[in-house]
Amino acid sequence: MKARKAKVKKGFSHFFNRISSWVTHKTGSPVAFIIAAALVVVWAALGPVFNYSDTWQLVINTSTTIITFLMVFIIQQSQNRDTAAIHLKLNELIASHDKASNRLVDVEDLTEEELMVLKEFYIKISKRCQKERDIHTSHSLDEADRNHEAKLNSANLLSASGRH
Repeated sequence: MKARKAKVKKGFSHFFNRISSWVTHKTGSPVAFIIAAALVVVWAALGPVFNYSDTWQLVINTSTTIITFLMVFIIQQSQNRDTAAIHLKLNELIASHDKASNRLVDVEDLTEEELMVLKEFYIKISKRCQKERDIHTSHSLDEADRNHEAKLNSANLLSASGRH
């Protein structure tokens, strides 16, 4: 029984994904905009015929409210799928690059506070790269710290050897 419910749920989910992708693709087209604009023009042109009655106004208000209400869910579904796909692609790029910090894989699951801490790390890296005048100097905070320490040590050795 549970397997059948899971299969039905998966089938509905797949169907809804396909419908939401199709609807968002079609409603985001220039043709859909032209049709919507034409409907508004026709509605406005019919105003004098219906003496700008409450019913005439109710037609456009109700229609746009219902369409907007349904489109919110359709667009959100498509947005969720697109966002998940982008995150997976970025995770793959991060995981496959040997100099990238794996700390960023699944960063979207961090809390707001954790994201702000991570942002501060990257601000530090950016500032260090600006000092170095080379954006390719470091690739991670750990590497930036090691590079910075190594450069300080080299500078100290050079200045110490220059004194003698």
